Amino acid sequence: MTASLAAAAAGFGTGLSLIVAIGAQNAFVLRQGIRRDSVLAVVGICALSDAALIALGVGGLGALVVAWPQAVTAVGWIGGIFLLCYGALAARRVFRPAGALLTEGEAAGSRKRAVLTCLALTWLNPHVYLDTVFLLGSVASDRGELRWTFGLGAVLASLCWFAALGFGARLLGRFLARPTAWRVLDALVAATMIAMGGMLIAGA
Repeated sequence: MTASLAAAAAGFGTGLSLIVAIGAQNAFVLRQGIRRDSVLAVVGICALSDAALIALGVGGLGALVVAWPQAVTAVGWIGGIFLLCYGALAARRVFRPAGALLTEGEAAGSRKRAVLTCLALTWLNPHVYLDTVFLLGSVASDRGELRWTFGLGAVLASLCWFAALGFGARLLGRFLARPTAWRVLDALVAATMIAMGGMLIAGA
């Protein structure tokens, strides 16, 4: 294995380890994928946002995250409140379940909301800056001249994960044809969002 390939593989593994976890963003992508609601837009936003954050980290801007704790605190409060509100809406859906698929009119009306929600879940989470920009950037710096190859591997991992999560989630659609199944899913989403929101506010 060449040094470049080894660096890319290490970046892929590191990037995957940081994003493959139960979190607000992943829960949202999963739900959108199951509903087949703006999946391409949501996956694209998540992957491109990660690519931008990884580039910032590899470029050495992670030090700004540490040097500017007030910004991280502000993002924590805003993101935490947003997650609590989104979790409350998901909890409400537990008692008023929606169908698995959207009609054409509903899909058109929900695309803007999906895009805005995805942007908020991605950029209002301070852990994104600490993990992706600072932590991954620090690991990449150890690769020296191959740090950008390492970063490319991490970007590829992000793209593969979100594409698999978003487009693969539709395979679960037949298991969620009943309202009871959607109540369970929304209950899990609500619990995840509220827990994450509470932790962000507590950590801020």
